[in-house]
Amino acid sequence: MGYSCGYMQFLLSDISQLPEIRELAQKIWNDHYPEIIGQEQVNYMLDKMYDLQSLKSQIEKGDMFYLVRDGDFFLGFASVSKESSGEWFLNKLYVDTTKQRSGIGRGLMDFIISEKTINILRLQVNRQNYQAINFYFKFGFVIERVADFDIGDGYFMNDFIMIWRRP
Repeated sequence: MGYSCGYMQFLLSDISQLPEIRELAQKIWNDHYPEIIGQEQVNYMLDKMYDLQSLKSQIEKGDMFYLVRDGDFFLGFASVSKESSGEWFLNKLYVDTTKQRSGIGRGLMDFIISEKTINILRLQVNRQNYQAINFYFKFGFVIERVADFDIGDGYFMNDFIMIWRRP
């Protein structure tokens, strides 16, 4: 299944594309997150959330992954899951750091919220990730609450839970 917007194509991923998602995650996280959470926590989270078995388990439990492609190149990805009728959770939205500010993230978010069954969309974002927080504000997300998550081995995710409601 695919959807195109300009030069971008959004593809619903399956298990065969997990290596591409993992490779993108490795690149994006190592480019962006060490200055926010440190390289050790980046390594820990990549090993925990982006190894092939973890990604496969996420798809098996119902998470839908979308890859953004331009020709032969994958530029980003997102993952959403249905929480209840009309309520969804945006688990992941990442764009290759060398391609940011080129409309890819906007196209991906527009694609996600164009799904008419989504009336409420929540996400969590690191409180120090100002670039992402401002990106979500532009779409009408607001901060719903502050949350800290113990992810093991002495690491925490210090996040905002943000919410978007269909106007």
